[in-house]
Amino acid sequence: MSTTERTTPSPLLRRPRSLLGAAATAVTATVVLIAALVASPAQGAVPTPAGWTLQWSDDFTGTANTLPSTSNWIIDTGHGYSGGPTNWGTGEIQSYTSSTSNLALDGSGNLKITPIRDSSGNWTSGRIETQRADFKPASGSTLRIEGRIQMPNVTGTAALGYWPAFWALGAPYRGNYQNWPAIGEYDVMENVNGINKVWGTLHCGTNPGGPCNETTGLGNSLACPGSTCQSAFHTYTFEWDRSVSPNVLRWYVDGTQFHSVSQSAVDAATWSAMTDHAGYFILLNVAIGGAFPDAIQGSTTPTSATASGNPMLVDYVGVWTKTGTSTSTSTATSGTSASQYLLSGGTLGSAGSASSVTLASAGGTNHDGTPYQQQTFTRTGVTGTYTGGSTAFDLYVDAGTTVANGQQVRVSYDLTGDGTYDRTETYNYFATDPVTGYEHYTQAKGLKATTGSLGNLSNGTVRVEVWNAIGNGTSTLGTGNQSVVTIPYS
Repeated sequence: MSTTERTTPSPLLRRPRSLLGAAATAVTATVVLIAALVASPAQGAVPTPAGWTLQWSDDFTGTANTLPSTSNWIIDTGHGYSGGPTNWGTGEIQSYTSSTSNLALDGSGNLKITPIRDSSGNWTSGRIETQRADFKPASGSTLRIEGRIQMPNVTGTAALGYWPAFWALGAPYRGNYQNWPAIGEYDVMENVNGINKVWGTLHCGTNPGGPCNETTGLGNSLACPGSTCQSAFHTYTFEWDRSVSPNVLRWYVDGTQFHSVSQSAVDAATWSAMTDHAGYFILLNVAIGGAFPDAIQGSTTPTSATASGNPMLVDYVGVWTKTGTSTSTSTATSGTSASQYLLSGGTLGSAGSASSVTLASAGGTNHDGTPYQQQTFTRTGVTGTYTGGSTAFDLYVDAGTTVANGQQVRVSYDLTGDGTYDRTETYNYFATDPVTGYEHYTQAKGLKATTGSLGNLSNGTVRVEVWNAIGNGTSTLGTGNQSVVTIPYS
């Protein structure tokens, strides 16, 4: 995946709006073991996690080469909803069909969604959505949406244009098709071009811009732990937690949380518009081409090298609820969210209004690895339990038309607030292109250097420093509700 991706607002409905990088995360032995256990074919009955109550599920058991249950699913066909945007609003090129060549049970407990190119170069594929559109947690409870999925097992140039997805849309979208993104969209799993990562994204508010930065959305991504997303089954989970205040949304792969959004990240009217309705319906599909895979590739997809006939396999989809405080809350005991937005006042905290700060020119001198006239953002009094994960971030940066600028970030943790930073992480710099418009600088650039170790935070301090490491011009760093660092604490 290119690390020079650009967010290009579009009036069309696009999934995901996120052009985020993936995490190169250290995975604990426990998570590796979990990944190994789930990386197997269909496992039969849908497993209910301890403490949860199953509300609805489909394990796709049935005769090979038959369609999925019409009691559970609506089969979408064509290039869009009647009265909705063309090409499903995303620019994807395939036509969805009800043919078992594109959409069928495999007889072994999986659903297969298979994109196929015919001899004339036309693509077909499959897309289904739940009959039910009322998936929503009651006040004081948590909703869990989960699927065990193997992405199309194709990579490299043969995968260009592949866009598998597992996601949910607000019920009011049905029959209207013009009220996105206000009604809400939860992208539980998105992937493009055979890249080994899962994207999870929230879409809300207005388009373009708005509190969810449309058409980008508020999202993050992670490489699949253990085995690649394409080579094995992984479990993708989304939680909507109404048992805590403020409410919180969380995304997981194989039990590892990689993204969260707090209710406080958006204004009250926006949150209400995406939650105070009947609920959500769930979708599964494999698109071909469109805005997201094109943006990641930097050119139009698919290409003549794209391989036909690689299916997404879905073992099960389930929906559960749990009453009471979630055991997997991403809010630190001090009330500090794992997601810390960079604010223009030099602090870290809940998302504010979109703004920006200027990064000073490196002056033609190499400052790779050493902060230089940096912008510093700090949060003190942070208490939380270390999850064993890694720091993640998504910084909006832009060098305008300046050639050869490179922004760099260092994240530091003072675990006890005594003034000594017990852990520092300096990431490789990000070379912005000389084209006006924000780009995403993420932890996918990799670590340049580290010192110390992470541990529990007790009235500690988290500091983020951003500067121009190279180049001879200033850069802009998006703040407010734009740049965010996710710390591995609960």
